[in-house]
Amino acid sequence: MADTVSKKKRSEIMSAIRSKDSVMEKGLRKELNRLGLRHSKNVDRLPGKPDIAFINKKVAIFLDSCFWHGCRYHCRMPSTNILYWRQKIARNKDRDKEINKKYKKMGWKILRFWEHELQKNSERAIKEIKRKITIDFYRESR
Repeated sequence: MADTVSKKKRSEIMSAIRSKDSVMEKGLRKELNRLGLRHSKNVDRLPGKPDIAFINKKVAIFLDSCFWHGCRYHCRMPSTNILYWRQKIARNKDRDKEINKKYKKMGWKILRFWEHELQKNSERAIKEIKRKITIDFYRESR
């Protein structure tokens, strides 16, 4: 089915979608900063350009939006151009799996949080991050 808006308008709409510094990223980073947990953001030299990285601890964090990463509970496919969107979301999910494998080979820990998880209980995500960068790091360095 054809798009209901012009190519120019579709381009404007798509360019407004944030690939970094989304509301969920800013909120989580603000809390990490408040706790004194220093990190890097959107690290170009790491696979998949993680949203947050603790480089010296070898921990990469990805914040996955429910739509773009195909959350089984909240991803609602658009009613137009269905084949395109199914393929697009499937490619994104495959890419996520490949990135996870790369980090495992590199000896890194990877954390992925769904958008809905952060909206519902961001404190759980903070606890999990703290555990990964402190307890797990301490265990491995002994």
